[in-house]
Amino acid sequence: MAATAQIQSPSSDYYKVLGIDRSADDATVKQAYRRMALKYHPEKNLTKEAIHQFMAIGEAYDVLTDSRRRAIYDQYGPNGLKNGVAAREGFDGYPGGYQYHGCPDETFSQFFGGKNPFADFFAVHTGAPAITEAPAGAPAFGAKFGGLHGMSRTAGETSSPLNGPIQDAPVEHDLMLTLEELYLGTVKKLKITRRVLNDDNTTTSATEKVLTIDVRRGWRAGTRVTFPQEGDQGPNKIPADIVFIVKEMPHAFFQRDGNDLIYTANISLSKALTGSIIEIQTLDGRLLKIPVNETVHPDYVKELQNEGMPLSKDADKRGRLLIKFIITFPTYLNEDQKKLVRAALPSS
Repeated sequence: MAATAQIQSPSSDYYKVLGIDRSADDATVKQAYRRMALKYHPEKNLTKEAIHQFMAIGEAYDVLTDSRRRAIYDQYGPNGLKNGVAAREGFDGYPGGYQYHGCPDETFSQFFGGKNPFADFFAVHTGAPAITEAPAGAPAFGAKFGGLHGMSRTAGETSSPLNGPIQDAPVEHDLMLTLEELYLGTVKKLKITRRVLNDDNTTTSATEKVLTIDVRRGWRAGTRVTFPQEGDQGPNKIPADIVFIVKEMPHAFFQRDGNDLIYTANISLSKALTGSIIEIQTLDGRLLKIPVNETVHPDYVKELQNEGMPLSKDADKRGRLLIKFIITFPTYLNEDQKKLVRAALPSS
């Protein structure tokens, strides 16, 4: 049975997506696509809504610039276009239906002839990661050591404005970093394997890609580095975002508390009472010699300003270095030593 003409709902109206009339000619369609694609391209707008709209714009352009697809769409609506139309007398039909290849960046690249129209405005390359820094108080270290081998997906999938393509949930990886790397900053190059569409826009092939992360000084555990749409490609779907989540590896000598570093020094009771010099090698290799002239009691903490972690938003500023103490008591005193202690210290 031949498909019947349908009234299109606003959510599946390609003309509405591009903001044009149904009578628009090919030049008007292209003009509208250029305007809308530049507005919603991920390099300019990284919100979920913009990414879905960018997909919808690409699909609308793909249909309305193809005379046969547009004719089927105009007569039979989105269901006729996507499900196919049976042949009848004087009409060859539209068997198989239409399916968007699901890669709006490919449509965008073809339209602009491979040139990136944002090159003059953005210093980053296409697909540069978005950074979401963890707030103060975020846990410093996760329970799992997933590295690049463990990954999890958040629940749910999001449909596009045309109720066709969907985006897979983000693929999350742990990014294990030492305290030195978070103190000094570093560059991580991470190889991923993803599936990409072949030229037929239906089948896919596995390929490797290297993602580069510029780790900024002072990042906290929980900071998220998102590479939009770097997941597996497939027909009629939006590739998942790849997300790396910073995990802070334990350190042999320091603990981190926000922008502060905590160091625990072991000293004898004698030094706790009479003073000492504490030597600490910093995360950038300097040797600090810190005089402690105060009497060290169990709750005493020595503070050094500007010797903690760099502030991620202003790396020239740093938090505090907090020195805590563990006092080692003698296991034995002879009578003469006890008399000296009694004489030196008040009895109450």
